[in-house]
Amino acid sequence: MNMYNVLVCDDDKAILDSIEIYLRNEGYNVFRATNGIEALEIAEREELHCIVLDIMMPKMDGMTATMKLRDKKNIPIILLSAKSEDTDKIAGLSFGADDYVTKPFNPLELVARVKSQIRRYTNLGSMEKHENILQSGGLVIDKSAKTVSVDGELIKVTATEYKILEYLMENMGCVLSTNQIYEAVWHEEAFATEKTVTVHIRRIREKIEINPKEPKYIKVVWGIGYKIDKNS
Repeated sequence: MNMYNVLVCDDDKAILDSIEIYLRNEGYNVFRATNGIEALEIAEREELHCIVLDIMMPKMDGMTATMKLRDKKNIPIILLSAKSEDTDKIAGLSFGADDYVTKPFNPLELVARVKSQIRRYTNLGSMEKHENILQSGGLVIDKSAKTVSVDGELIKVTATEYKILEYLMENMGCVLSTNQIYEAVWHEEAFATEKTVTVHIRRIREKIEINPKEPKYIKVVWGIGYKIDKNS
């Protein structure tokens, strides 16, 4: 087994000790931090494969640390919180976290989630490793299997929706007009096609976005078209 590195960050020593014991028993190398600033320092100097972050911490909270980590790295992040409200989960995920675990938790469940995140991170990796994989943050398209997933969960899309997503992701970072999208997907000249494309984009957003009204993946550039950023 490869020795994977997991950073665990929590200001509660008992929780830190417990998580470390369970992870080491599974063969993981564990780094410890007690606040967001320490977590960022460790992430800067060590090669990490997963980060477990408590939200409520001194000096720098887990939400802020997640945002700062996402500016530079695509490492899986699992947030820990004593709050179980959906709004907190949505906030954590929208800040860039990959998973969210509510305290008190079963350590075995947390280990299983760490395993799952590391497996996805190391297997899919980056676009350079897998030319058939297109990835923007948690949104992944497997061109060979013709599948779409968000944060490791398969999303059911129609053939047309898939083609639109694939076209946008093959041109990540580029703003594509509705005419360009229509001609690439429908293979016919675009004429008064804006509504057709807009309806399909709305349906895709409803499937892949946590909050379709504040899209993380498919961005609109008013008066021009749509785009997906390289690291949403």
